Amino acid sequence: MSKHYDILVIGAGGGTKLVSPAAKIGLKVAVIDKEEPGGTCLNRGCIPSKMLIHPADMAAHMDSLDKFYIKQKGYSFDFDKLTKEVTERVSTDAANIAEGYHAHPNIDFYHGHATFKDNKTVSVNGELLSAEKIFVAVGTRPQIPQIPGLEGTPYWTSREALRPPFQPKKLLVIGGGYIATELGHFYGAFDTQVEFIVRSGLISAEDSEIREEFTKAFMSRYTVHLGMETKKVTYDRGVFFVETVSADGTVHHMHGDALMVATGIRPNTDTLALENTDIELTDHGYIKVDERLRTTVPGVWSLGDCIGKYFFRHSVNFEGEYLFRTLIESPSDESIEYPPMPHAIFSYPQVAGVGKTENQLRSEGVSYVVGRNRYEKSAMGMALKSEHGLVKLLFDTHTKQLLGAHIVGEEASDMIHMCIAFMNMRGTLDDMLRMIYIHPALPENVRNAARDAKRQFDGV
Repeated sequence: MSKHYDILVIGAGGGTKLVSPAAKIGLKVAVIDKEEPGGTCLNRGCIPSKMLIHPADMAAHMDSLDKFYIKQKGYSFDFDKLTKEVTERVSTDAANIAEGYHAHPNIDFYHGHATFKDNKTVSVNGELLSAEKIFVAVGTRPQIPQIPGLEGTPYWTSREALRPPFQPKKLLVIGGGYIATELGHFYGAFDTQVEFIVRSGLISAEDSEIREEFTKAFMSRYTVHLGMETKKVTYDRGVFFVETVSADGTVHHMHGDALMVATGIRPNTDTLALENTDIELTDHGYIKVDERLRTTVPGVWSLGDCIGKYFFRHSVNFEGEYLFRTLIESPSDESIEYPPMPHAIFSYPQVAGVGKTENQLRSEGVSYVVGRNRYEKSAMGMALKSEHGLVKLLFDTHTKQLLGAHIVGEEASDMIHMCIAFMNMRGTLDDMLRMIYIHPALPENVRNAARDAKRQFDGV
């Protein structure tokens, strides 16, 4: 006999958007997670990484004081204290979430591994649970490539890199995406020698010009081997030995006392025993959902990374709020409509974007105009003595509507928000030029890029 609930949520990360709000209005809610509540973002991702990256950015700024004629007096840092403090903080926050669940009379928190017994019955810790509405938000985990010799070695993923047992003297990083470049920057800023082994290019999903600018700046600080494929890994007495081959067939050998693998993610859907249900998956293992986030089983919805659409905490928060609103708070047949979905990479330099890239517009046959501005061509860029930094705006040729915005450089993750707002309001080039920008602040780079686009429209 199963225990029945109004709502059952599998995954206490993004799924939390459906737990407390439903419980507050009197619904009986069960939430299951095999790890600590808070999900990847709190425990193994966004929050701890930024708590480490911020001091890394401060160290990077201090390393460049000479260009401002400031004599460096030197500084010291305590790697162990910093990483221990971050670990303790996120662990406390996760424990507080669990404590809050246990204290609420309408919430039952099950710390265990959930599997489906049938379409509407879930097993956890030897108990059977069912619910009127089931929400699956189990997220993803690191994808580990099939590299000979890798399995069985003490390599790191982002999980271990965020709670390191020691500070490596030399860290080898396989991968060139946002996880690799963010965490690699943290270690490199604090005197770990870091080498990146990258099969193609860095941050490959970004606009091509942004990638080029980022790569130039990033490689001025860190050693990056582009066009390298990892062929073999061995581990002996605390040292990793990695054999790679470049595009021309040349074999290279590298070694370090730590190895981080950051080569993508895979959905956790294979842990749910979905073969016992009629829930269908995509070819890549993500849960199929329709325009209302419904799975192929009535009464079961899915959200977050495990549906394979967007992979951000802000996107699953949006999905959770949509589901609560349309299914519980004010039931309706409203389809989910995503506004322009922004993102940021908190490496050094920062990268941020929203909307289409130039490559996407070109492949879709959209007629567009580009406006650009380099940081160094702005008043604040001059004050910062910016050696890199670029704002790129993409406008529809016919309507002048902003179709995409991409920034690499100082404060990119903050500056992108004005572009997000314009896109949400279907703003045009004229709207962006009508606004008054504070002088001399970095957002003037956005204005200058808009002015550059106007010159293209005017044929100047």
